[in-house]
Amino acid sequence: MNTPVLESLNSVQARIAQLQSLLGMRRAGLAGVVSGPGTAPTFETLLADAVRASDAGALRGTLAPVAAGATTAGDTAGQVSTRAATGSTTDLGAAAVAKARQYTGVKYVWGGEDPATGVDCSGLVQSVFGSLGIELPRVAADQSRAGRAVPSLEAARPGDLVFFGKPAHHVGIYVGDGKMIDAPRAGKTVGVHKLWGPPSAIRRVVPEVVATETATSVAAASASGSLTGPYAALFTASGKQHGVDPALLSAVAKAESAYNPRAVSRAGAQGLMQLMPATARSLGVDPLDPTEAVDGAARLLKDLLSRFDGRVDLALAGYNAGPGAVRSHGGIPPYPETQTYVRRVMSYREALR
Repeated sequence: MNTPVLESLNSVQARIAQLQSLLGMRRAGLAGVVSGPGTAPTFETLLADAVRASDAGALRGTLAPVAAGATTAGDTAGQVSTRAATGSTTDLGAAAVAKARQYTGVKYVWGGEDPATGVDCSGLVQSVFGSLGIELPRVAADQSRAGRAVPSLEAARPGDLVFFGKPAHHVGIYVGDGKMIDAPRAGKTVGVHKLWGPPSAIRRVVPEVVATETATSVAAASASGSLTGPYAALFTASGKQHGVDPALLSAVAKAESAYNPRAVSRAGAQGLMQLMPATARSLGVDPLDPTEAVDGAARLLKDLLSRFDGRVDLALAGYNAGPGAVRSHGGIPPYPETQTYVRRVMSYREALR
């Protein structure tokens, strides 16, 4: 058994009870992040998924209150190392605040970039947003020109950057109520502090649309017949190249990672399409490179569709649970996670077409 997941043999009984509860009830509402395509769910895999889902409620409840199709924070799934799987700018800003809070108590080190050894103000900001897939310049003066200007503190949201000085010599991550998370100065540590005064600049560096399928984009897609939304061009190009519906690729990405190219599940699935490392190697792709990941997933789905005579539902079940499980059960396996996953992806696909 996988010791990082099964902490000891003495905990197996408790984990089994957790598995039964989670897979029997919570999975019906979870977001469908899974162990990875091509992996038949052994007992250890299902149990790892249950543990992952249990942990996910707290983590994703902090990082993304409303994530990709979930109705509540507790309905989301898939703990990841630094995932910001969100449905709005506000959610990703909250993810940045939550990530920064993890560094509370880290000592200030001038020029520091690594929270393990110490950070300065701009090093903290660069590290936090870099972990969420948003690249920023290294120093505060340059960061103060990134993203979009926010006109006033009243208009600021959690996750916006607040700067002080002209040119900026200090930066913090706004948390609301006139406070920020920052690395103040030598002798101090990272934490929540009052703003130094009126900011000299406020910048919003998170995208306005992140991992979301808005009613507008769906309506536009239906009217134009073309795919819209995150990574639409990649899904369209790979879909056309490999003969796979681009909307299906997009729907899989939404269910798997909420369109987060840096997602890493507790079971080890990686990237936009949540490919397991072994699957990615067999496809010859880097799962954390969106272009390669989408191409690999398109080829994988093409193969699965061919195996199952064009049955999209069975291909999706194969992507989730492995084609062996589909064959052995003569259809969609009786795993609550897989059944929920297939329904979810099919629903996303219809909305995108």
